[in-house]
Amino acid sequence: MSSLALAVRDSSTMLRRNLLHARRYPSLTLNLLLTPVVLLLLFVYVFGDVMSAGIAGGGADRSVYLAYLVPGIVMMTIGGTVVGTAVSVSNDMTEGIMARFRTMAIHRGAVLVGHVIGSVVQSVMSVVLVGAVAVAIGFRSTDATALEWLAAFGLLALVALALTWIAVGMGMVSPNAEAASNNALPLIVLPLISSAFVPIDAMPGWFQPIARYQPFTPAIETLRGLLLGSEIGHNGWLAVAWCLALSVLGYLWSKAVFNRDPK
Repeated sequence: MSSLALAVRDSSTMLRRNLLHARRYPSLTLNLLLTPVVLLLLFVYVFGDVMSAGIAGGGADRSVYLAYLVPGIVMMTIGGTVVGTAVSVSNDMTEGIMARFRTMAIHRGAVLVGHVIGSVVQSVMSVVLVGAVAVAIGFRSTDATALEWLAAFGLLALVALALTWIAVGMGMVSPNAEAASNNALPLIVLPLISSAFVPIDAMPGWFQPIARYQPFTPAIETLRGLLLGSEIGHNGWLAVAWCLALSVLGYLWSKAVFNRDPK
């Protein structure tokens, strides 16, 4: 069997293992999904009228703010889902499963690839679920073409891939599951201080650079432009650049830790 065929076979086995594990223990994924859904409902039905009036210059209804909010909530959903990946990888490390995999006749990269692909699949499923809730409460994207929808899904998959590799690295260096959850907390916090909930121009001047120069803001603005027809500008290539950089960084980090001899 060729090296490529062996890698594909072992990666498929590891992917199946991780998906079965997620199916048997769905509470972690459901808990992580609860936060974006609650925030979506809270900001739409409690703060929607006030926030929409501020965004549109007054007199708007909450449907305007719902359209503005959904892209940010979707990105937050991905960030929350990959926290579960960090916890899962940390459990494998602390329980000795990774050490056992190192001694088995399997492709070394398959262990990490299985975690990554499984996390991307779970992120896409989580986005679909949150998107269904958004549609149920009135979100519509009538102006987006089929090509723009395809680009939007591609962007979501790319963001999920980048954040997953970072989460895998965080999980591998964490001493336990609790530490992994805490280490991955920035993946949930960063969307909160981005343009997910309010435009950057509406923030205090000293805070705007924090919100502007981070990976979530260009990704959110790009997704917002694809689905709602707003101006994308330079956010498109910035989002892709952030995703590629984080993917490479997370991959090299995870690979270095995985190949390190266990103490």
